[in-house]
Amino acid sequence: MSNKLSTIIRNAKGASAVEYALIIALIAAVIGVGIAAFGTSLNTFFTGLFASLHL
Repeated sequence: MSNKLSTIIRNAKGASAVEYALIIALIAAVIGVGIAAFGTSLNTFFTGLFASLHL
């Protein structure tokens, strides 16, 4: 019984690591899409902001 319980616990840790990896990959993909979609307009915004602040 103890061996079965330890096997289940080890499998759950492996599954949670995979889930965390998938979440991180999803967040990275969303950031990448956001940068691709808004990169030019953000660059224009910050360029104007820094020019108005004389930085």
